[in-house]
Amino acid sequence: MPIHSHEPCGFEGELVSVEVDIRRGIPAVDLVGLAEGAVREARERVRAAVRNSGYEFPLDRVLVSLSPAGLRKDGAGYDLPIALALLCASGALPDPGAEVLALGELRLDGSLCAVRAVLPAVAAGLRAGIRHFLVPAGNLVEARALGCGQVRPLASLRDAGDALLSIREGREPEAADLPVREAPLLVEGDFSEIRGQGRLRRALEIAAAGGHHLLLFGPPGSGKTLAARRFSGLLPDLSREESVEVSALHSLAGTLAPEAGLIVRPPFRSPHHGASLEGLVGGGRRPAPGEVSLAHRGVLFLDEAPEFHRDVLQALREPLEQRRVLVARAGRSLCFPAAFQLLLAANPCPCGNLGRANRACLCSPPELARYWRRLGAPLLDRIDMRVPLRPVTEGQLLGAPGEGTASIRRRVEAARAIQEGRRGEGGSCLNAALSPAQVAVHCRLGGEARSALTSATAKLDLSSRACHSILKVARTIADLDGGREIGTEDVLEAVQHRRYGDSDFFWQEG
Repeated sequence: MPIHSHEPCGFEGELVSVEVDIRRGIPAVDLVGLAEGAVREARERVRAAVRNSGYEFPLDRVLVSLSPAGLRKDGAGYDLPIALALLCASGALPDPGAEVLALGELRLDGSLCAVRAVLPAVAAGLRAGIRHFLVPAGNLVEARALGCGQVRPLASLRDAGDALLSIREGREPEAADLPVREAPLLVEGDFSEIRGQGRLRRALEIAAAGGHHLLLFGPPGSGKTLAARRFSGLLPDLSREESVEVSALHSLAGTLAPEAGLIVRPPFRSPHHGASLEGLVGGGRRPAPGEVSLAHRGVLFLDEAPEFHRDVLQALREPLEQRRVLVARAGRSLCFPAAFQLLLAANPCPCGNLGRANRACLCSPPELARYWRRLGAPLLDRIDMRVPLRPVTEGQLLGAPGEGTASIRRRVEAARAIQEGRRGEGGSCLNAALSPAQVAVHCRLGGEARSALTSATAKLDLSSRACHSILKVARTIADLDGGREIGTEDVLEAVQHRRYGDSDFFWQEG
């Protein structure tokens, strides 16, 4: 039976069969199958690890084949499957009698190091009908997070014999070896730390309930970053399916902590404004998930958004629409999911003083236009809600704290439950993701509400996308009030959250 490994290309990756042929000839190890640098170097690591683990390395001509041969293979995770295939071919280890998927990096003494992309490898193996997995002990919790298959941990190559023999004899892994663990939670600040700013607090609650994208703009010190970093606390925990998706992406990127299980909270990603296009969207020589994919099912926060490179910002438009990223490399397209919620924060002008009391703004109109033009109308048109901020007064700052995260999250969860109930009627789970056809079904307006929207559309010169955005936000406002029909007040409030940024690119009063 061949030993299998896994090449993490795209979200799902591909299985790789590792076969070894030993024949008489000048002692050497030949490696075929488009092996890249780290895999080619595995020959010497495997040779030293085999000898230092008490096994005899074959003094013959050894051919290691990695198939499919046309798929480039890289990474140190091939060390363990190559060593197992070699020792099984030489008779030093028993044939497991069943297909086995193995991953792990070998040290020279034969001990095993944890590797990335174990969770997607196990998922790919299960889809292919493989039920036996050998992984480093540091990857055990991650590998068993799916709750399927038989996963056996190896501390070193010396443990491989007992593991393969137990597979051959049909013995189950010991129950004591089945820990249930979740990835550690990040400590989130409480929403009560946001003093004053009633409009901001209301906008964040609506955005969390409906999954709407949000722009916060105001002078430095007005609370943009504080509010954005408290926002993810309003989001409900991930479902089991969402946890698996998010954990697999972080495993592919190597950001899943060692010995960590499933990620249960929505991720919050906040890249620096100097991030490259590949770092934000994904790609590279070995295509890997970017920040938009690492924020899947969570929040992508761009602080000082106009300071990001324009091409980086404009590259967000397709993921926002398609909720996935396609990376084309050498005639092959790889797909990563990217269903994230975008939060942008910006100063009103380059100097930050526009609209600030007792401060003079020294920015000229052309500088203001250039500053906001970095975001661009196409990207801004995809932002459902825009909230202008001003610094809070001393009285507000020293006043009583506002409502806490826990109570607001309960309202958000109730609103999302109402949206989830529409899924059986052909709707999407969150209002922000409703298609135009679904908007027509779930966002019907009465006569007075329709007149209010028509008037706002004419006055603000709104695009078709903007009108649909207002309807979706109004639907969320009504859901927060128990899922009633959309009223005139809901439409007017949604318009207030949309009024900035469509017909101009800089701060407006009022």
